[in-house]
Amino acid sequence: MKIKQYLTIVFSILFLLTTNNSFAQITLKASHQFPGGKGDARDEMVQILAKEVEKANVGIKIQVFPGQSLYKAMEQYKPLIEGQLDITSLPLDYAAGFQPAYSATLMPGLVKNHSHAARLNVSPFMKDIKKIMNDDGAIVLADAWLAGAFASKTKCITNPESAKGQVTRAAGKMFEAMLVGAGASISSMASSEVYQGLQSGVLTGVNTSSESFVSFKLFEQVKCITPPGKFALWFMYQPVIMSKKSFDKLNDKQKEAILAAGKKAEAYMTKAAAGLDTNMEKVFKEKGVQVVQMTEADYKAWLAIAKQTSYKQFAEKVKDGDKLIAKALAVK
Repeated sequence: MKIKQYLTIVFSILFLLTTNNSFAQITLKASHQFPGGKGDARDEMVQILAKEVEKANVGIKIQVFPGQSLYKAMEQYKPLIEGQLDITSLPLDYAAGFQPAYSATLMPGLVKNHSHAARLNVSPFMKDIKKIMNDDGAIVLADAWLAGAFASKTKCITNPESAKGQVTRAAGKMFEAMLVGAGASISSMASSEVYQGLQSGVLTGVNTSSESFVSFKLFEQVKCITPPGKFALWFMYQPVIMSKKSFDKLNDKQKEAILAAGKKAEAYMTKAAAGLDTNMEKVFKEKGVQVVQMTEADYKAWLAIAKQTSYKQFAEKVKDGDKLIAKALAVK
C-alpha cells in the first residue's frame, strides 16, 4: 500500500472517531446532597436523567455524585454557573445569596398543593425565575416542587404560638422571617445537616421536605410532626439544573437527548411528589412519632404573619419583588 493511501485511511478513521458520538464519549458530573441508592426521589430524578441519556447513545455518560460527595449542599451553584460542575439537583433557595429572587421559590403559602405547583411551572412567574437562572448561566432540565412539614423534638408545631421559643431550621430566608415573626429562633443549615442539629440540641424544630424527613431518618430525632395535609405552608422548588457552559459544548443530538431525559425525570417526580407526603406520614406513624394536622385557622394565622414579614421583606429587598410575587399569586 502506498504511503498516500495509508495516510488517507488513517485520517478517515481519525475523522470517524472524532465525529461519531458512539466513540467520542463525554462524561458529565452530576452532584447533589441527597442519599444515593436508598430510594430518595431527588436522587432517582438524577439517576433517570443519567440512564435515559445513556440509552440515547449520543456519546454522553453522566456520573452521579450523591450525598455531598463532590460538593457540599450550599456550595453547588457557584461551580455550576462557572462550568466546573455540569449538573445538580438543588433547592433553588440555597442559591438566594447569588440571586435574592430565588427566595420566592420557598415563600410561605405561595404554593397551595402539587397541582398548583404544576400550574406555576408554566406561568409568567416561573418564566421570570428561569430567565434569571439563564442569565446566571444555568438551565432547567427538570422542574420539581416538594411539599414539607413542621416537626419538633419538644412539642407539636401547628399554629404560630406553638413555634414560640423553639430553635428552628426553615431552609430559606423568607420562611425564617415568618418563624422569627412568630417568636422562634433560627439556626440555618442544609437539610443534610439537620439530623446532627437535632441530635446535638442545636435545633428543637425543623421545616424540610417530606422526602428529606424520611431519607435523613429524622423520625429518630423528633417527637411530633405536622405533615402538609390540606394546608401545605411549605413548598420548595428543587429542580435539576445544568451549567449553560457545559450544555453549549454539546452537539445538537446530545442537547436534544439531555433535554428529553430531563422531561422523563420531571414526569417521574410530578407523579411521585404527592406520594412522598403520604409515605412520610406512614413512616413516622410506624416509628412512633406523633402526627398532627394543621387546621385552616392555623394556616391563616401563619399566613397573616408571613404577609407582614416574608412578603414585606421580599418586596422591599428584591428588585421588582412585589411584581414577581404578584405573578405567582395570580396563578390559581
